[in-house]
Amino acid sequence: MEILLKTQQAFFQTHATKDYHFRMDQLRTLENVLKQNEEGLKSALNRDFRKSNFEAYTTELALTYKEISVAKRNLRSWMQHQRVSSNLINFPSKSFIVHEPLGTVLVIGPWNYPVLLLLTPLIAAIAAGNTVILKPSELPEHTSAFIKKIISENFPEEYIAVVEGGVETTTKLLELKFDKIFFTGSSQVGKIVYQAAAKNLVPVSLELGGKSPAIVTPSASMKMAAKRLVWGKFLNAGQTCIAPDFVVVHESVEQEFLKACQKEIENANYSLENNNYCQIINDNHFDRITKLIDPSKIYLGGNSNKEDRTIAPTILTSVAFDDAIMQEEIFGPVLPILTYKEYDQVLLKLAQRPKPLAAYLFSNSAKEEERFLNSISFGGGAINDVVMHITNPELPFGGVGLSGIGKYHGASGFYAFSNQKSILKKANWLELPLKYSPLTKQKLQWISRIVKF
Repeated sequence: MEILLKTQQAFFQTHATKDYHFRMDQLRTLENVLKQNEEGLKSALNRDFRKSNFEAYTTELALTYKEISVAKRNLRSWMQHQRVSSNLINFPSKSFIVHEPLGTVLVIGPWNYPVLLLLTPLIAAIAAGNTVILKPSELPEHTSAFIKKIISENFPEEYIAVVEGGVETTTKLLELKFDKIFFTGSSQVGKIVYQAAAKNLVPVSLELGGKSPAIVTPSASMKMAAKRLVWGKFLNAGQTCIAPDFVVVHESVEQEFLKACQKEIENANYSLENNNYCQIINDNHFDRITKLIDPSKIYLGGNSNKEDRTIAPTILTSVAFDDAIMQEEIFGPVLPILTYKEYDQVLLKLAQRPKPLAAYLFSNSAKEEERFLNSISFGGGAINDVVMHITNPELPFGGVGLSGIGKYHGASGFYAFSNQKSILKKANWLELPLKYSPLTKQKLQWISRIVKF
């Protein structure tokens, strides 16, 4: 792996990746490779998750294609020097920012969306002009192997390479001095990545998770809130980092909300056979999730099949903040429902918890919306919807606090893999003598006036 890193560093030093036409050609190549191998990717995802072609396209490929499209459309403008104003003390001069690639970067992908969340950072890294080593998760083994195959067949390894393996492989990669590490995964592993990167002062982007809350107030449309929350929670069998982890609903509308959720789940009729559900990734995660289900609190669902690694969409009621299921991210198809009496009290309670990757509010009150946005810190979210903010590349995506460091998508992804190099270009036809000796009282007076402008 060290030899591979040196090979990529040597290729980066040729400056080939910095050229606009080179970057554009690589984006087009990646797009064509994905389209030509779309069926193979869908098949691999089905083998790993029993994911349907519909969900494979909508949750993995469609957003990846969109990210490439945005990068191709905006690449030239992103690469241009960004002019900024110069202050009076530097007169006469021009000031601008050069966006230069960081160098050789490592992208570590997660298992839950093994195509989207590995290739979206790759797109940003390509656009920014870097060489890239990709480390896919080993859990979806068929998808990982297929991505390695199509990347290695279409890109030279000195430019883009895929390194497969488990924890030992990742540990060895983290010991190397990359110019950037981009990690998507759990907060627990994120801490390990951060500590390893710190030894070499390698900058990081950490896309983590957390317990993303949703609040349903009496002013909300219960039917629409239930429809969107049920869809977002049970998408990918709950294995989504920005899925609503739990719902806090006002006690006056709890029963109405629960009945609406039950109706949505029954109408959807989630199952592998109906191609609208998928498996839990492995037995360990299956066992972890099922242990979180308290039989005494099951409102709906609760049944599971270990042979198929499926857990029915499950709703729990009478849940309290200190229950076991509220102490860790669920990352599965189990939705705890909590209730509240006073809106400000629930906002305070949520604000005191670790900052989540996402948060959602269902309300038709402008005042409730304003208080929600001003009271709780979270990476991103939505009002009267869930998950869909990830589909807009104009919105920076990422966490805050324990849910992550750094943002990407669209221009934010380009900047995440770039160094903003600040340049002051001074003219030679005039030089103010204020900073030169002799350092007099009069010069200091003039400087104190100038710096105010």
